[in-house]
Amino acid sequence: MPKASTSDSQPISFEAGLDELNALVARMETGDAPLADMLASYQRGTALLKYCESQLQAAQEQLKVLDGDTLKPLSLS
Repeated sequence: MPKASTSDSQPISFEAGLDELNALVARMETGDAPLADMLASYQRGTALLKYCESQLQAAQEQLKVLDGDTLKPLSLS
């Protein structure tokens, strides 16, 4: 099983961060990694979660600006 990255590097995109986070969760759910690896995975997952949340917040702020400070549902039609 590959070790989790403990680096502070940020993903290249929201989607890459989400994919890495999903992979970490899947590995952690098996429960067969050593404790040190699980802790490193948890730390990396926490960093990825914060990154993804900040990206979503930034997108929400952009939508507010585009819609005159009133966030409205996005119409796809």
